[in-house]
Amino acid sequence: MIFEFESPYMFLLLLIIPLYVYLRIYRERKAKPSITYSNVKLFSGIKPSAKSRLKVIMPVLHVLAIALLVIAAARPRSGSVTKEINTEGIDIMLALDISSSMKAEDFKPHNRLYAAKEVIREFVSNRTSDRIGLVVFSRQSFTQCPLTIDYDVLVNYLDDVKFGMIEDGTAIGLAIANSVNRLKDSRAKSKIVILLTDGVNNSGEVDPVTAARAAEAIGIKIYTIGAGKPGKAMYPVDDPVYGKRYVARENEIDEETLKEVASITGGKYFRAKDTGGLQQIYREIGEMEKTKVEVKEYTMYSELYHYFLAAGLMVLLAEILMARTVFRRTP
Repeated sequence: MIFEFESPYMFLLLLIIPLYVYLRIYRERKAKPSITYSNVKLFSGIKPSAKSRLKVIMPVLHVLAIALLVIAAARPRSGSVTKEINTEGIDIMLALDISSSMKAEDFKPHNRLYAAKEVIREFVSNRTSDRIGLVVFSRQSFTQCPLTIDYDVLVNYLDDVKFGMIEDGTAIGLAIANSVNRLKDSRAKSKIVILLTDGVNNSGEVDPVTAARAAEAIGIKIYTIGAGKPGKAMYPVDDPVYGKRYVARENEIDEETLKEVASITGGKYFRAKDTGGLQQIYREIGEMEKTKVEVKEYTMYSELYHYFLAAGLMVLLAEILMARTVFRRTP
């Protein structure tokens, strides 16, 4: 709710009030009595009547009438703001590698999959009107959550992602094909896939580059992320004799293919070496793929001046009537 005055400069007319008070006091002091007495001591013991005490109300009514009329002239009004919001959302498929290599604990203090899930959760929380879905992949690929605007549901499905859901392997091409299949009927102006993996395509019937060309043909942009530090990383192994222990394995990321996939579709390739870097990558993608929001505001005003005008005229009329009746002066 808005309250304002359309013509606030009219309040300058309030300067009439001190001028009126000054002239009234000056006039009363200079005025000569209509009947003169040589000695007024006879009236010194007479207390003023209630009527004479109430006479002070006359200038007060006059000042109040002026103030109310000036407020009316300033055009007070109240308004309510209506917003029309048009959003041009983005459809996003998140493709997440859940192969055993994602158990590597170079994304301290947790493994790569845990870090990826936390960063994706943050990424989702920063979106507003976009539809987002989730594809997971290992040797095969399947849709964990279809495109949805209900981010709570999406996060619940993300929480359920764990190792062993699919036979081990890395089917990057299938993950892209699955994501493209989910986006192909989308009417969104912008359609993107964010694919995170730490390996080399070694499973599935679809080649990543072929899948990328299919994505490019229907206007889908792919951002690829290679997760893992260069060199070796420590992987936990369940040994039946010694229990859990760690072994060092070389990180193998097919960066050339991931770069080519991104380039074909107009996307970009990123390399995440730790959790902080991964967070920065998703933030950068979020900045590049902003939802267009157009807000139009309309304000509907209701004029209030007539209330003050009516009140001012009523006070002025009351003053005139009282001056002609109750407080009428006789010569």
